[in-house]
Amino acid sequence: MPLPTLGRVVHYTLSEQDAAIINRRRAGRANRDRVDVSTLGNYALPGQTYPAQVVAVWPTSVNLQVSLDGADAYWATSRTEGAEWGTWAWPARS
Repeated sequence: MPLPTLGRVVHYTLSEQDAAIINRRRAGRANRDRVDVSTLGNYALPGQTYPAQVVAVWPTSVNLQVSLDGADAYWATSRTEGAEWGTWAWPARS
C-alpha cells in the first residue's frame, strides 16, 4: 500500500519505548511545573492506539504528530505501516 500524503490522519500504536519517553517527559514537566503528573494526561501504555497526522513523507516511512490523551503530543519519526507496536495503520472504514 502506498505511503499516505501530508496531513492525512492515521492510527499510531505506541511502542514500549514511545510510552516510556512520553511518561518520562510528562513526569519531568510535572516536577518542573510543580503539578500532579495526572493533570498532564493519562498514563501512556505500550499498545495504545492514537490518531496521528502525517507531517513528513519519506520513501519508506513517515513522520507523525501523535495526538495523545492529554495536553501534549508525541513526534514519532521514521515510522512504517504495520500491525505491530510502533507502527501506523489506516483507520478502519465504517
